[in-house]
Amino acid sequence: MATQVIVLNGGSSSGKSGILRCLQAVLPEPWLAAAVDALVDAMPASLQTADGGIEFAVDGAVNVGAEFRRLEAAWMAGVAAMARAGARIVVDDVFLSGPASQQRWRTALDGLDVLWVGVRCAAAVAEGREIARGDRTRGMAAAQAESVHEGVTYDVQVDTTHTESLGCARAIAAHVT
Repeated sequence: MATQVIVLNGGSSSGKSGILRCLQAVLPEPWLAAAVDALVDAMPASLQTADGGIEFAVDGAVNVGAEFRRLEAAWMAGVAAMARAGARIVVDDVFLSGPASQQRWRTALDGLDVLWVGVRCAAAVAEGREIARGDRTRGMAAAQAESVHEGVTYDVQVDTTHTESLGCARAIAAHVT
């Protein structure tokens, strides 16, 4: 079976979005982007202040509640439906709950050919990118650099600490069938 979905997991500012854009450029077929940031942006602002939504704490911690999880499950089911309808999809996500996050994706993507990719980046480098971006809560990159990978299994891993997005995308593309 041909790869239908590529799931990129990595901490904030690890380079997932850049890799995704490069994958879209180097893969011979068209691939759609499905980024968790787009999901968060699509949610009403009230979910960033409600207990059941998503909270970005001042120390960089990210806390999610039941309403966020409900909408996330619907989004995951929608991504899977697009793949089942014939679209190739690259998912850009942050597995805040490690293996439990991966299991939610495994359930949604059941029956599809998925390539699981770990996007690593040294905490200090990710933190520097976070500061340069200016649109992230300080501390998220360092807090997530390793924790999002704990207990998660991958088909391939890349490290953006010293490798540019294009090089990482080419390494990932070599595993796409």
